[in-house]
Amino acid sequence: MEPLRGEEVTVAETTVTTRGCPVDHAPVRTVLDTDTRPRFAWATGTETIAARGAAATITGSGGSRFGDVRTAARTLFDDHDVPETLPSVARPRLFGGFAFHDGDHDGESPWEGFPGAGFFLPAVQLTVRDGDAWLTVSATGPEADRTADERLAAWRTELSTLADEPQSEPPGIAGRERTPSQSAWRRQVRAAIEKVDRGDLRKVVLAQALRVSLEAELSVPDVLARLAETYPDCYRFMFSPVDAGTFFGATPERLVSVRGRTVRTEALAGSTGRGDTPAEDEWLAKELLESEKDRHEHQLVADAIRDQLAPFATSIRTGERTVRRLATVQHLRTSITAELGDDEHVLDLVEALHPTPAVGGLPPDAALRTIRDTEAFDRGWYAAPIGWLDGSGNGTFAVGIRSAVARDRTATLFAGAGIVSDSDPDREWDEVQLKYRPMLDELE
Repeated sequence: MEPLRGEEVTVAETTVTTRGCPVDHAPVRTVLDTDTRPRFAWATGTETIAARGAAATITGSGGSRFGDVRTAARTLFDDHDVPETLPSVARPRLFGGFAFHDGDHDGESPWEGFPGAGFFLPAVQLTVRDGDAWLTVSATGPEADRTADERLAAWRTELSTLADEPQSEPPGIAGRERTPSQSAWRRQVRAAIEKVDRGDLRKVVLAQALRVSLEAELSVPDVLARLAETYPDCYRFMFSPVDAGTFFGATPERLVSVRGRTVRTEALAGSTGRGDTPAEDEWLAKELLESEKDRHEHQLVADAIRDQLAPFATSIRTGERTVRRLATVQHLRTSITAELGDDEHVLDLVEALHPTPAVGGLPPDAALRTIRDTEAFDRGWYAAPIGWLDGSGNGTFAVGIRSAVARDRTATLFAGAGIVSDSDPDREWDEVQLKYRPMLDELE
């Protein structure tokens, strides 16, 4: 097969050709296991996607990164040859995400090589939805039509010969390094509570980083395959830029989905653990639903999301508050649906909603300043939007929590907790440890 390495192109001067066809065999994990960069994986309860190699890339930085990507994406898709007979499931998409903060990454951080915003149109995209599989390829340049046709034919043959390889075992953990320590965490939380009590903040989400050294090489596609068994209803993702580590996770939190003029999002805030017995599980869920602290934190998030959607929407509907149960933790969840007054690009909504109070705080600017001043590590793409968009401006983005970034034999895990006036530092510490479990369980 031809090498498919990401190459940044000037989008405005690029003509893109896409071809696609149904396939009988879709070995998604095997397609991803060859470390061809950039590569991206996306999986939900109904859809699994493997994307590798770049026909075109889009990058951005700073506070304008959302708008810059949106403008470049529109230009790319405006000059794009896509067969009208290609169904929506197989139509080309841009995959990628954004950094949490506006600024550049620390040169010593595990996020070296990750841009402020990075998306790519894959040279090869394999999509499985509801049991049907589609192969989509794209190409650029003066002979894009011929290249796309040849790439499609070659990959149809390649897929028919690829076998599903056995999964590797978790690599094991040789050492751990926490940032901050538990004593430093207590000081950080108490300082944040003082700001809330003074009225400077209503809520702030403080995060921790756990750096682990691994005993063996890590196969992230294998991690995603195992996560599919434990967290089938979460958004499972993986992004490997060129010359960087790999960001991956299984997040329960959708930032936003846009299809036509319908917007779907949710408030996910307030947490507790899982019980050892069904009775204990129910007791913990009931306690969570009745917890004044968790109800307050959750309502702050839900109200803020409604306020952020209001300028775009003609109507906003809020579902009942429920408990979202995951393997190691339970969350308060409220679904939110809005109808837009005009056609809006999904990135308009992404920019308006990021960061939600579930991962940032309120007021947003004061919370972000507190996070920058408090956290002694680079959040990078942690807790930021990651997902896909298409040529119609539709798309889905998740919040990159329950996640880690890995390079060589080192992985850095991230997790956070929402701090409000009656937060307890030790309880919040325990909550963060629960949120590490999805990634730790796949590494240990």
